[in-house]
Amino acid sequence: MQVGNAVAIVTGAAGGIGAAIAQRLLEHGARVLITDRDADRLAATTRRLTAEFSGAVSGLAADAASESDLRKLIDTATSEFGPVDMFFANAGVGGGPGLDATDAQWEQALQVNVMAHVRAARLLVPDWLERGGGYFVSTASAAGLLTQIGSATYTVSKHGAVGFAEWLAVTYGDRGVRVSCLCPMGVDTAMLTGLGADGGPVGDLATRAVTGAGAVLRPLDVADRVIEAVEDERFLILPHAEVREFLHRKVSDHDRWIAGMQRYRRSLT
Repeated sequence: MQVGNAVAIVTGAAGGIGAAIAQRLLEHGARVLITDRDADRLAATTRRLTAEFSGAVSGLAADAASESDLRKLIDTATSEFGPVDMFFANAGVGGGPGLDATDAQWEQALQVNVMAHVRAARLLVPDWLERGGGYFVSTASAAGLLTQIGSATYTVSKHGAVGFAEWLAVTYGDRGVRVSCLCPMGVDTAMLTGLGADGGPVGDLATRAVTGAGAVLRPLDVADRVIEAVEDERFLILPHAEVREFLHRKVSDHDRWIAGMQRYRRSLT
């Protein structure tokens, strides 16, 4: 996949990983529509990117979990830049801590972290199959391969994001629709401190579980790994190399892995 001249949409792009991916795409010659629910932050990011990449970037505030908003994003990108070649389903939310999480917190996590991806694929894949190609990049998390101490909603919804990306690749990957799934651990974004919804001890536990497991990377460093994986058409994107080893331990001996995670949780509390 050549990123140059591609038309891309990046959700959750007011800051963090989304803004970093948009910047790297633009540097490689893509034309990019960025979107986020936070209109003020999105406008600031759009101005910053436009100053360097005038004519190649546009911003539109939207809810990535809304089918009507997704249609609007696709229509806008198409009218401004041309047919959409790449979609980066990057918008995400933290959510409730554990069994005390409310139904509303579960619903929000599932809508944004999973159903937003499903709805985007519904709208894009038929056209990609007709055109002979397209690229879907799902931002999940290492929590989607392992687990997230301190947040049940984040863990379950990110597992769902990984599962949907796998299904998409299995079902359409040999028909021109390429799929990658980004699964980082700690990245220096607002999401890192928002893993627990209550902002109290449980939220702090979730953050410390991530920062204690490996390095906290810069968003632009993560975006570099994303561009490399897309150009190689590689499914799993692991900016933290140790995640692969953690996953291997989990698969090879699930009970031992759970016991180790229990020990790690106790060390944090």
